[in-house]
Amino acid sequence: MNHSVPLITTLAAGFGLALLLGFVAARLKLPALVGYLVAGILIGPSTPGFVADVKIAAELAEIGVMLLMFGVGLHFSLDDLLSVRRIALPGAVVQMAVATAMGAAAALAWGWSLAAAVVFGLALSVASTVVLLKALERGGVLETGNGRIAVGWLVVEDLAMVLVLVLLPALGGLMGSGTATGPSQTDPAEVALTLGKTLLQVAVFIALMLLVGRRLFPWLLWQVTRTGSQELFTLCVVAAAVGIAFAASKLFGVSFALGAFFAGMVLRESQFSHRAAEETLPLRDAFAVLFFVSVGMLFDPAVLLEQPLRVLAVVAIIVVGKSIAAAALVLLLRYPLNTALTVSASLAQIGEFSFILAGLGVALGILPAAGQSLILAGALISIALNPVLFAAIEPFQRWLRVRSQFARDLERRDDPLAELPMSTDRKYLANQVVIVGYGRVGRGIAAALHARGMPFVVADENREVVERLRAEGRAAVFGNAADPATLIQAHIADARMLVIAISQSIDVRGMVETARALNPDIEVAVRSPNEDEAAMLERDNTGKVFVGELELARAMTAHVLARVG
Repeated sequence: MNHSVPLITTLAAGFGLALLLGFVAARLKLPALVGYLVAGILIGPSTPGFVADVKIAAELAEIGVMLLMFGVGLHFSLDDLLSVRRIALPGAVVQMAVATAMGAAAALAWGWSLAAAVVFGLALSVASTVVLLKALERGGVLETGNGRIAVGWLVVEDLAMVLVLVLLPALGGLMGSGTATGPSQTDPAEVALTLGKTLLQVAVFIALMLLVGRRLFPWLLWQVTRTGSQELFTLCVVAAAVGIAFAASKLFGVSFALGAFFAGMVLRESQFSHRAAEETLPLRDAFAVLFFVSVGMLFDPAVLLEQPLRVLAVVAIIVVGKSIAAAALVLLLRYPLNTALTVSASLAQIGEFSFILAGLGVALGILPAAGQSLILAGALISIALNPVLFAAIEPFQRWLRVRSQFARDLERRDDPLAELPMSTDRKYLANQVVIVGYGRVGRGIAAALHARGMPFVVADENREVVERLRAEGRAAVFGNAADPATLIQAHIADARMLVIAISQSIDVRGMVETARALNPDIEVAVRSPNEDEAAMLERDNTGKVFVGELELARAMTAHVLARVG
């Protein structure tokens, strides 16, 4: 029997050591991912003792990225993506430009070439898919307005990095660095042709997924479901995620992560999307662990001793520079402070695209090996710090409110979307239903009320959603409904019913207390993210509580219609 089994060895060592060190980290009140990263360092080539197969670990980690992005796509519709385009598109582009400039300036100060400086800056500008999604899921904000903005921002960054990876050899030649030689690689016309070809490939892929995939893959999932086999259903979901991601990469030059994301988006059209998300969750979690282990395996601790000041500068650019740039952009676009802090914390790390770009830069002779080591050090430290940043959002926001007049002014600044216009029809100001959250469930309830001529007011944290609703003649208020001012602007004191249709854990009790303080007789219907929280809300007599996805939408809509007649 052949005992050379690097795949099994890597899996056994990675999972076993990650479990042990993740448990130790959790007992020390640290994020478990810190243990996973340390596990990777211990079985990596830069530390003595057993060395796992780095290449196999990287491929396993890529599967984790695909499954995670697929899971996000299952909860993320095209409407969700388009609803955040006004902030995600300019925000991602400007933030990447600012972070690239900061990284390039540092590299030029160290005496590197212009091409190396640009590649180094770009590697520091793009956030990790896995870290972002795990952080949003852990905080229960993945499906909120803030979560959709962060994911949309991530998609724009991924699309930009696809173009960078395709164009890097030619651009390196134009900037006079690397191995790129010959007119085919340095001719500006050739670069423009390559860019146009890449954009066309991405556009064709997205069009095929939205026009053909949205019909074909849900139909295929339905056919498999009719067999009654749970194994076939799970196999179909995983095969769709990995197969579409692989085909997207090979045929259209799209990254595995983006391919898997769009695969999830098209399968979301199926009525079994919620089941698909649940059944792939164990696989996603397991392979996500391998992603963090593989990051640790790439890290050489010696760089911390040899170049501590440069490592510190890199971490400062990623954690502080990018965060400040992102927060400033979000505030300039008139989003609330909480959104700015959530987005900035989401992007204060780097990951898989940074590694790919650094590896390609070194292979082309553009980026020095020291640059790759610094990028890996920055990734490891920023990933370890990211959960701390997320945990600090609420305390930091409270601290700012108490000590900063500017922060209080930001939250109270005049905003035409934060209150109903004077021209709002009187029917929306009394005996109306106040719907908090205009996602999948909120839209369904609003559509049912509108079809029956029943008045309602929507409160949502997405500016573009509120703008669109007002353009359609609907009553809508922009703001966080946990803030009493938002409910007051929705005229909760005269409302017939409060419907909380947001899926994440939020301050439901505070929201209901505010509503009942202003309107003691108001009825309440609440969407809960899980059974445990639903039981707690019911014990607290919060209102009628619903748990689920499509079944929840139907049941919650029926309940609201019954209660308002």
